[in-house]
Amino acid sequence: MLERLFSFKNGHGFGISFTQLDFWLFFLLVMMVFSVLHKKTIMKTIFFTAIGLFFYFKTSGASVLILSFSIIFNYFSAKWVFKATSKIGKKSIMISSVVLNILILGYFKYAFFFTESFNEMFHTNYEALNYFAQWTSGFTGTGSLVDKIIVPAGVSFFTFQSISYIVDVYRKEIEPVKNFFEYSFFITFFPHILLGPIARAKDFIPQINEPYSLNKTDFSWAVIQIVKGLIKKLVIADYIAAHFVDKIIDTPEAYPGFLGVIAMWAYSLQIYGDFSGYTDIATGVARLMGFKLFQNFDSPYKAINVADFWRRWHRSLGSWLRNYLYIPLGGNKSGGWGTYISTLVIFTFLIFITQWYELIFIYIGITSFYILGVIFYPNLNKYVHRDLNLLITMVVGGLWHGPSVNFVIWGTMNGLALVLFNYWKKVSPYEKNTWKITHFWKIFITFNFITFTRIWFIMQKDEAPLSFLNHIWTGFGFDIPTFFKVIYTYQVVFIIMLSGFIIHWLPNRIKGMYEDLFTKMPMYLQAFSVAVIVLLIYQAVSDESRGFVYFLY
Repeated sequence: MLERLFSFKNGHGFGISFTQLDFWLFFLLVMMVFSVLHKKTIMKTIFFTAIGLFFYFKTSGASVLILSFSIIFNYFSAKWVFKATSKIGKKSIMISSVVLNILILGYFKYAFFFTESFNEMFHTNYEALNYFAQWTSGFTGTGSLVDKIIVPAGVSFFTFQSISYIVDVYRKEIEPVKNFFEYSFFITFFPHILLGPIARAKDFIPQINEPYSLNKTDFSWAVIQIVKGLIKKLVIADYIAAHFVDKIIDTPEAYPGFLGVIAMWAYSLQIYGDFSGYTDIATGVARLMGFKLFQNFDSPYKAINVADFWRRWHRSLGSWLRNYLYIPLGGNKSGGWGTYISTLVIFTFLIFITQWYELIFIYIGITSFYILGVIFYPNLNKYVHRDLNLLITMVVGGLWHGPSVNFVIWGTMNGLALVLFNYWKKVSPYEKNTWKITHFWKIFITFNFITFTRIWFIMQKDEAPLSFLNHIWTGFGFDIPTFFKVIYTYQVVFIIMLSGFIIHWLPNRIKGMYEDLFTKMPMYLQAFSVAVIVLLIYQAVSDESRGFVYFLY
């Protein structure tokens, strides 16, 4: 067990997953040491930095050197920004630091994608090589790392977190930390280093110097989050993925089209259970150590419109995009050359990666509309910028998930939906309607739109989404006997799906009742309850072990 825990072989880390016994043995060891060090801030930060780097090494091996470089560079960059005496100097250092962070992210996550697109457009034969792998192989003499660029785990998360720190120092919202290990602890804190939530320094770093505190209420809350996360991941997400979603999505033509629709509903539940399950466990583990992380999900499928959905789903990413992209571009108030230039860059980029030259005409149309709006309708200027800023933000949000044309399409569709909703809410009488039937239809339409866009999220081959939709349209194949046969064949899957959606849509006050009941239990009864639940969870685990979905992005 120990050899397995501390090993890393053939360029592929075994990893320490929240859903495996290894992690809980690892966490128990961490808590034992932390119980001795928690009153010694410097020792605590050094310890957690070492633990975070080890945890990251177990997933990405030599890529821990990239993380280490990022930590050192951004720590000193923030200090340089703070010490610069002129406004131009501060801004220059800040921009340079942000650009370097983006270049590192771009190289490891998008170099292969851009090289392939370049080769297709200009009929060249360039290769995207992993120079970092070549260097580390030569340095260590192992030759174990491959030449193809492998995306370091969590690079999108820790890069965005680093950028927010530097920008916040530039904006004078925070001062740079004086102790290097406080910053390294902030970046490498192991519960959130791989999949978030994305933390802001002003929220997290002050907690480092606070005395450790964990009362019974906090302990109970943390345990509830961990158990919820395990249920979401192992019982709901993994089971319906292995026994239903993957089968339909991999070979949709082998099944009637209506089953494709149900599979996408199931996928929406799967990806929510998977990602929110991770963050539930992460926030629970962090709370046991006395730290509070961002609440990343807020019952997103209760959303009554697409804007409401994006306030509830992956909230830490949404907050980051709003604070460090959307608002700097002008937000919903105004805009300037930044919006215009960003739009030009986005369309040039889209034309480059898709080779859809028709986008030139769309760009000319938008630009013409922008110019006419400024000349003849000055009041329209504000709305044009707002709409373009929303589209830019959501396209970037799509690309953040991965180097794929389909992610761009997914982001664009969500951006267009947000733009249209901004106009709809001004003219629609239903937005202020409080009737329950109206509320139901808002949730139903929003959920189905979000599920529809995820066809481009789950299918990465360029032609796959349209082929899938065509099969649904031409081979829907619904009839009562077939429907009941499907119900019988996948009865366990549908029971889990129905239970998952019902629990999700329960009012918060009802969910709060079982949390209050658990909190009021004596500790021995809590321990017994958790033991029974965990035993039942692992009895229901799918035979096929699965990593967390967002590790792929």
